[in-house]
Amino acid sequence: MSQSYEEILDGLPTLRSPPGERHERICRRLHERLAPALAACPAAQLLACRTRIQINSATAICPDVAVITAASGKLWLAAEVISPADHHTDTVIKKAIYEDLRLARLWMIDPRYDNVEVYHATPFGLALQSILAGSELLTEALWPGFQISIRELFAP
Repeated sequence: MSQSYEEILDGLPTLRSPPGERHERICRRLHERLAPALAACPAAQLLACRTRIQINSATAICPDVAVITAASGKLWLAAEVISPADHHTDTVIKKAIYEDLRLARLWMIDPRYDNVEVYHATPFGLALQSILAGSELLTEALWPGFQISIRELFAP
């Protein structure tokens, strides 16, 4: 069973509810697909689910899925599985933190609608690249071995 965990968001300690079974299944599926693809990419490292990442003295986050650059340890990709109870925290507060961080990739995974919003960094902030659903594939050009259909990601 999952446990609650704490993040520090712009100086405010925030207790996050324990993720539910579906949330955990989605995280597990992403990890199972990302791990072999990233094994062939020594420049990137996949962290365990909700590994605490200290951004600065006022902010520590625990993304559901995180990939860092091996050379610098800098967060490169974050994936957040949106929980209904914490929707605002994930989609507004943490998204703003990621934008300030100039995160290269952000995947916002929404189990309510079975879709994934894919954001890429631009000089002007995070830009929505696509909203994926159904039989569409979540991929990353830098990791040619990675792909998962959205239908499979959200399957029971």
